[in-house]
Amino acid sequence: MKKTLILVLLAFFAGKGFSQHIDLTEAQIICFEKKDRRVLKALDVLQEETEKRSNIRLSVAQSWPRKSHPAIAVGLEKHIEKFPEEYRQVIAGLPSIQKEGYKIVVVKESQTVLVIGKDDRGVLYGIGKLLRKMEVRPGQILVPDDLNIASSPAYPIRGHQLGYRPKTNSYDAWSPAQYESYIRDLAIFGANAIEIMPPRTDDDFTSVHMKLPAIEMIAEQSKICDAYGMDVWMWYPNLGPNYTHPDSIKKELDERLEVFKTVPRLDALFVPGGDPGEVEPDVLFTWLEQVADALHQYHPKAKIWVSPQVFKPTQEWFDVFYRHVNQRYDWFGGVVFGPWIKTPIAEIRKIIHPDIPIRRYPDITHSLSCQYPIPEWDLAYAITLGRECINPRPSDQKIIHNAFDNLAEGSISYSEGTNDDLNKIVWSDQDWDPQTPVIETLRDYARYFIGPDFTEDVAQGMMALERNIQGPLLINDEVMKTLYQWQDMEKKAPDEVLSNFRFQMGLIRAYYDAYIYRRLVYETALEQKALETLSQVTKKGADNVIPEAKAVLLQAKKSVMPELRQRCFSLADSLFRSIGAQLTVEKHHAMKGRGNFIDNIDVPLNNAPWLLFRLSAIEKLPDENQRLQEVIQIVQRNNPGPGSFYDNFGSPKSMARIKKGISWEKDPGGLESPRVSFGIGLRKEEWVHEVTAAGFEGQVSPIAWMNQATTLYSQPLEIIYDHLDPHSSYTIRISYTGRFRSRIKMVADDFPVHDYIQTGIQPIYEFKVPKEAIADGKVIFKWTCGEGERGSQVSEIWLLKQ
Repeated sequence: MKKTLILVLLAFFAGKGFSQHIDLTEAQIICFEKKDRRVLKALDVLQEETEKRSNIRLSVAQSWPRKSHPAIAVGLEKHIEKFPEEYRQVIAGLPSIQKEGYKIVVVKESQTVLVIGKDDRGVLYGIGKLLRKMEVRPGQILVPDDLNIASSPAYPIRGHQLGYRPKTNSYDAWSPAQYESYIRDLAIFGANAIEIMPPRTDDDFTSVHMKLPAIEMIAEQSKICDAYGMDVWMWYPNLGPNYTHPDSIKKELDERLEVFKTVPRLDALFVPGGDPGEVEPDVLFTWLEQVADALHQYHPKAKIWVSPQVFKPTQEWFDVFYRHVNQRYDWFGGVVFGPWIKTPIAEIRKIIHPDIPIRRYPDITHSLSCQYPIPEWDLAYAITLGRECINPRPSDQKIIHNAFDNLAEGSISYSEGTNDDLNKIVWSDQDWDPQTPVIETLRDYARYFIGPDFTEDVAQGMMALERNIQGPLLINDEVMKTLYQWQDMEKKAPDEVLSNFRFQMGLIRAYYDAYIYRRLVYETALEQKALETLSQVTKKGADNVIPEAKAVLLQAKKSVMPELRQRCFSLADSLFRSIGAQLTVEKHHAMKGRGNFIDNIDVPLNNAPWLLFRLSAIEKLPDENQRLQEVIQIVQRNNPGPGSFYDNFGSPKSMARIKKGISWEKDPGGLESPRVSFGIGLRKEEWVHEVTAAGFEGQVSPIAWMNQATTLYSQPLEIIYDHLDPHSSYTIRISYTGRFRSRIKMVADDFPVHDYIQTGIQPIYEFKVPKEAIADGKVIFKWTCGEGERGSQVSEIWLLKQ
């Protein structure tokens, strides 16, 4: 009866569409191509990747096996005449494919899988898709028997930047073999281009991790890409001192000639207009014509692409830039849309000639101070995870991709290491087919890279890690559940999975997020307890409450759940061994602010640094009454008084006052809508990439200054207050902090409040609100920045009724 029940259940589940498999464990690879080196390279990929996972080496033959013997037949569509008629009919029955496309079909009756490429790249991508769908275990190779695909890429440019320079969080530690492995991984998920970098960038020439000099490594990268038939791009910024003086020009051209000569393949050069190396457009395009002559000595078909990246752009700069673009010089390839470009891509598409292609350069590697920041990111994460953490954002990346994909020819991502590994795969899959569900990509990612027995667990685990960073952390009950799920996987994982860097990256984030969550809960409670203690100052006196409050705050030094913290450090060491990931400065020699988020694991998450700083200063005051008044001010800092208002624009409730632009889904880069940004600007410091309590004039700053409502460039920032008393007068006190400095001015319902102020000089200003602006009980405060400035930033507002 048990056997009968099992058979009935199997028949039932099969009828419900549960996938069945054919066994390719003893299959033979059939391929009649003898000379096409890239088709032969694709066969190597199939053999080597299945052998790596199964310990079975599939043989290659040029004749058909006996009937019923499983086979994987691989070929080019134009040479399909050597296939049996029944297979040709099956292939012909599938939809037509275009350049780089492929067809895959399983013929169950003969236990045969057919993989047909439109061209040699199509063969590689067809084999990549087959590998992604296979279930390969030691001693076993299975493939779903319902595999039936005809697919062509939606976009011709699909790639990622792999720069060999010290600034990256892992790439500089790689050998040529590691680069080949990673480039192969990207190709298996549809990438057809890799962007490399010259030896000289805005960085050091070398690092302690480098296995080869940069000039030798870029040659190796170029060779690897060519072996797979992938395009080679090079990001080459203008860092010379002068692009008009003959001596400087000659020196720069000689350097480029040496670089161009070194790389055996180079299909395109990408020269940013700035970030770094800003050059005026007239000079830039005259210079690029000379670069093109040098480039074509060694790579005659290569084109030069340019981006309008510039930190402080003026309209005149853009007018001249786009005028040159529309000249369509013979050497010109197209426009690149990347970080710190003021003009939305839809506007660029209208400005330039319809025949000029646009390539996207999405920043998928950073989480703050970046092109596509995490929406509604909690300050605790911004402080600790920082700018360049391990950052799986699968759902966000699909939204960002699909917001503008129809306006470009595809993308080559901006990447600084392996921290964005999953994001790369999502972008490649979306560039191939923007209709692909993210969960399908995640399942392929987990099945292929981690193992078929972890397909669903890892796919859902990656989705859970993204949910960890959505919204206020203090009330996010997903974080601990995510940890428990990853710990369950960790317990059952074999050694080869535990040493897999992709599994380690997911695991360390699960532990790290949980540790930060538990610390935030604990330290928030400590801050509240300390403030409650200080609120007793009129009863107990300052000399009594200050030491007590300080003692409470200092309890945060005691680690919460130290086992979580220790596991993070252990996994950081494992990632350094497995992939060269540099997650700490001291131990792993990371560049500060570039991936070393483990260094931030114990950064205070509450207002303790500022409170301790202020309380220590108050203790030194000679007068008890003065000490008492200062403590009261601390306790009441955020209390504006009856009929008045206080807002901190890192808070969701305060953000609700901001006049919205278009939705995040349509404007994920915040070029036309407000965003939250992080960091406290310092005097004489233009950039802030780490969110710390260090502030103006070397003093410790309140936590409220660490985040701001922000708009970029000339986009106005508008904040609305209503239910005001039209018969009263109001004063507005404002905290101007932020990661960049700007000249900004402010109006209230078009009535001037203040003229242009240079931010970054002092944090707090106070102004009278024009009486006319509140005559109707409502006011819209509006900030705009000067021509060529970076944007407007507001941290706090006290709207004080007089």
